[in-house]
Amino acid sequence: MSETSTGDAVAAAAAATGAWRRAGGVAGTAIGVIAAGAAAGVALERLTVGRGMRKKARLALDATGPYGSLRGVPGTAVADDGTELHYEVEDVDPQVAAPRRRRLFGRKAPAPVTVVFSHGYCLGQDSWHFQRAALRGLVRTVFWDQRSHGRSARGASQGGPDGVPVTIDQLGRDLKAVIDAAAPEGPLVLVGHSMGGMTMMALGAQFPGLVRERVAAAAFVGTSAGRLGEVNYGLPVAGVNVVRRVLPGVLRALGSQAELVERGRRATADLFAGLIKRYSFSSKDVDPAVARFAERLIESTPIDVVAEFYPAFTEHDKSAALPVFAGLPVLVLAGDKDLVTPTTHSEAIADLLPEAELVIVPDGGHLVMLEHPEAVTDRLADLLVRAGVVPAAANVGTYGSTAQPGS
Repeated sequence: MSETSTGDAVAAAAAATGAWRRAGGVAGTAIGVIAAGAAAGVALERLTVGRGMRKKARLALDATGPYGSLRGVPGTAVADDGTELHYEVEDVDPQVAAPRRRRLFGRKAPAPVTVVFSHGYCLGQDSWHFQRAALRGLVRTVFWDQRSHGRSARGASQGGPDGVPVTIDQLGRDLKAVIDAAAPEGPLVLVGHSMGGMTMMALGAQFPGLVRERVAAAAFVGTSAGRLGEVNYGLPVAGVNVVRRVLPGVLRALGSQAELVERGRRATADLFAGLIKRYSFSSKDVDPAVARFAERLIESTPIDVVAEFYPAFTEHDKSAALPVFAGLPVLVLAGDKDLVTPTTHSEAIADLLPEAELVIVPDGGHLVMLEHPEAVTDRLADLLVRAGVVPAAANVGTYGSTAQPGS
């Protein structure tokens, strides 16, 4: 039983602590202490579930839960600094949409519109799996990977000794490049989660004419217009103060030792799985395959990318840009227990857009579109109705359910 003992858990954390101490002085020590503390949280699991069994469970979940398996027609947009941005287009499928359109939409054909989905920090376009399943074939959609995420290239401006920090404004220009390449004409519906919603705000700030002329509706999911430096992440005041003081240095140190840290992440996967679940979901009974899918998305983001993006969020303030979306059908949606972008941030957006529909999903965490896909898909379908994209009879039925991973 040595492999599943509490002592083994502490030993694993101690090894990680030693590795991360080498990643950069005080910052490395701080992250090592965090890892050691996290070990206590999984000690009980290690007493009852062996390492080999946990590994087999992960492999089984990866095989039986094909989330993120949906693909569209690929394309590449080039950002203003030369970064290649990967996107995929899902066009209306006559074989699929025609009978559904008669059944769901009546005789009136939907307006020619493209729904553009922007994902959040440390995620990728596949984080919209359920909404993609719900809409594919029914309306034209574009899913893209933000720079340095998913299948997109590393940010060209961030590389080398003269690299510059990532900014939310840069992400807004990236979105403009994707729109120019994938949807150069016709109405747009913009949908963004977390960093993706901030990206939409940056687009509006820099290209207000585009929003006024082409955007038919917008959805801000689990996002913020600013003041992210005040978020407590569900920690006590003393803990928050420590995190705010040391985290930027920790991330810089870890980003400079990316190869070492990636080995540490793999060695302590159990520890980080618990942290990912805490800050992604609220439901205790979240589908294990969905939780594992979220782990894979977040784990695929290199630590140096995590480090180079983080400062942009403390500087983010796009409250002044939101009025460009005034007068449009707007959905503002968040999970009621989101620890990353709390509901107060969604309420602040709704205050600046008083005609927007504000939806707070019960028992929802930050990845609400994965945790409660039916609720999110239903409100997005309603947004398309309000925007005139589809007539009032539109619905998406059971599409988007976690029971249909490959739909």
